[in-house]
Amino acid sequence: MRRFLSAAAAVIQPAKLVGILAIWCITLMYVLFQGGKTSFMLFIMVSVLLIYLIVGGLGGVRRARGSRSLYSGQDKPDLLYAGGYLRVKLNITIPGFLPLPYVVVREILRRHNGESWVFEESVIPSMRGKGELRFQTPMLERGSYMFSETDILSEDIFGLVEHKGKFMAEGHFRVLPRAIFVPRWQLYERKSRLAGPQVSLVQSRRETTQINGVRDYVYGDRLTRIHWNATAKTGSWKSKEFEHESVPKTMLVLDGSASAYATTNQFELAVSVAASLLGFGVRERIGIGLCCLDKATKVFTPAESGAERQKMIQYLIDINAEGRGPLVSRLEKGQLMFPKGSYFVLISPQSGKPVMDTLRWAESRGMTPSHLHVRNPSGINRNTEWIDVLRSRNISGYNIRSLQELPAVLGGDL
Repeated sequence: MRRFLSAAAAVIQPAKLVGILAIWCITLMYVLFQGGKTSFMLFIMVSVLLIYLIVGGLGGVRRARGSRSLYSGQDKPDLLYAGGYLRVKLNITIPGFLPLPYVVVREILRRHNGESWVFEESVIPSMRGKGELRFQTPMLERGSYMFSETDILSEDIFGLVEHKGKFMAEGHFRVLPRAIFVPRWQLYERKSRLAGPQVSLVQSRRETTQINGVRDYVYGDRLTRIHWNATAKTGSWKSKEFEHESVPKTMLVLDGSASAYATTNQFELAVSVAASLLGFGVRERIGIGLCCLDKATKVFTPAESGAERQKMIQYLIDINAEGRGPLVSRLEKGQLMFPKGSYFVLISPQSGKPVMDTLRWAESRGMTPSHLHVRNPSGINRNTEWIDVLRSRNISGYNIRSLQELPAVLGGDL
């Protein structure tokens, strides 16, 4: 009897349990002192009801299980760009043979910065205890996302007792920062007075005779370019990849200072600018590295490969503009990873002395500095005074107020 009561207390709220036990005791006393068929039938009915409530709680939603599937319009549903959304399907299995009129499922989606979204919906399980919940997330911004434990609630068919359960269905995905296609950048053009003396035109870079790997065959490749061993091993046409004539390497420096950004959208714009320029470097076979001056200084050396770019993009997913202190002091922590003779591109909303000190620091180490001035997207005036100051000192500068205008600004159209 003691085990029976402890099991009952585990699945039924104490107040309701006391009420049901009180009724059961009254019917028991009624049988003992009154006797007769009526009292006996009443006692049996209350006992069956009590057993039903306990068994339903023990074998129902408390032992529920589930599995989650994520869908999107991309080939990799666990990796999408900011502004996209996911479709979620949650398959639920509720063990037991007692029917449930409905269950309420509550999902919580958490972002890496602490934001969360709650999705709650009712599901009618089948006779076998199977159910399916489908919903769509809102438009998601850059970051790492994870579904926490799923809460499931149900009531018995009489609506007397509410049962609660939890289960964990794996669901983790990452949202990449927004990026835009950049067709050209004045910095790399031979005729640009701000590009420096070492630049050759990106579009006219010639291939050397040094093999740099294997790529898929492209219609028009000469027979001498086909890599016959790789073609025989893979069963698909492969071509040799040759190294190109070198151009100066580039270091993108993303300012992650907490006090520098007026709004969250301004920092997201800076991250999107960095992601777009990384894509430009891979397409044009330019060695581009990344330095993030966030809570910690993280430096990626310049590289041309798509795999290295993915590492940089993955790092951009989780940064939150938590850096503190002067830019120069934080740059000095990773100064050994900045190649001499490279381009130094500062992506920052700051201007004036902090930026000028940073650009001078780059010049003192043999790099060619430039500044992408990230403006507040909600601002109205373009304010080119700071850019004029930079160009008067033969330093390239760009005003960026929205991601859509980035290709025109870098190409010299704005």
